[in-house]
Amino acid sequence: MTNNDILRRLRYTLDLSDQQVIEIFQLAQHSVNRSQVVDWLLKEEEEFFQPMKDKELALFLNGLINLKRGVKEGPQREAEEFLNNNQILRKLRIALNLKDTDMLDILNLANFSIGKHELSAFFRKPGQGQYKQCGDQVLRKFLKGLQLKYRT
Repeated sequence: MTNNDILRRLRYTLDLSDQQVIEIFQLAQHSVNRSQVVDWLLKEEEEFFQPMKDKELALFLNGLINLKRGVKEGPQREAEEFLNNNQILRKLRIALNLKDTDMLDILNLANFSIGKHELSAFFRKPGQGQYKQCGDQVLRKFLKGLQLKYRT
């Protein structure tokens, strides 16, 4: 999955306007303008499409956490230069205040079933024996489940 696709899906799922996306970036102490947001939301084959960098998606997700959970006092968390699906899933879990059972229910909405242990493996540190890399299919199904939960 591309970062642009993730942003498009989250924007639709959470019913966010361009201005709200800009405000979410501001909550992560990062400034973007409307044309940047519009260019990120375009399809890859469209003329002004701009690929979204990992750091920009990390800033958006950090801002979403601040929006949904409140801004913590002190310095803001530094946005990651590189993101993987595990980190994206973790940030969404934090932002939406989801427990394991909530996440499993969301995946079930998208007709995707995994066990609690498999899910918890996505949130372990990469060096641990039980760590498992989150594939695009799992993230795609999770985003689809979120859409079904929040848009229907």
